[in-house]
Amino acid sequence: MTHQLEPYLPKGSEYPKDAQGNPLFLLAQINFEEVPCLAGFPQTGILQFYIADNGLYGADFDNPTQQEGFRVVYFPAISQSEEDLVTDFSFLPEPEYLPLSGCRCSLQFEKKMAPVGLSDYQFCELFGEEFFENFASKKLDIFEEYVKNFPEDGHRMGGYAYFTQEDPRPQIVEGEKYILLLQIDTDNAVDILWGDSGVGNFFIKEADFEKLDFSGVLYNWDCH
Repeated sequence: MTHQLEPYLPKGSEYPKDAQGNPLFLLAQINFEEVPCLAGFPQTGILQFYIADNGLYGADFDNPTQQEGFRVVYFPAISQSEEDLVTDFSFLPEPEYLPLSGCRCSLQFEKKMAPVGLSDYQFCELFGEEFFENFASKKLDIFEEYVKNFPEDGHRMGGYAYFTQEDPRPQIVEGEKYILLLQIDTDNAVDILWGDSGVGNFFIKEADFEKLDFSGVLYNWDCH
């Protein structure tokens, strides 16, 4: 008996596999009809995130947009008929290394606003370097107070991202604007754990998102 999440999969669709032909595992799937309206995001369709069952959770830190150990799949139209869907996923082995192995969580969404977090590369750009020059002697104190009042961890779609190490986006494609598609954080309440209390992020270029082209999604996770 598997505890793995079972995806929405129309008959005739190929189940996502890694570069070696091994099945990937569903990390999350989002029905946009159940999500509050977010600027730039679809209002219909299902978006799925698959990752490999290995020690790196399918991430390639040298080529984080190469979808060989992970896959992002979008179905623009949703069938409500079970006859149109694959319902037997007994071919999937029991996963061993997933960050939420054994966990099946129902997603609930609440629209909120939050300021940019300290670990997001846009922090200094949005605040402006002059701000920190004026308060150079109190910079660390300001950072500590900011984090205390505006925590950046947690699960989210859109908005600003959180990292336990550093934001990888500036080192990947300079000048490209990446939107946060999904952030799944370590969550002890529901047994989600990325390495040593880390966080997983998926990003998409703004231009690709407008075309609903998910082939160049950037996948990264890090931990303490």
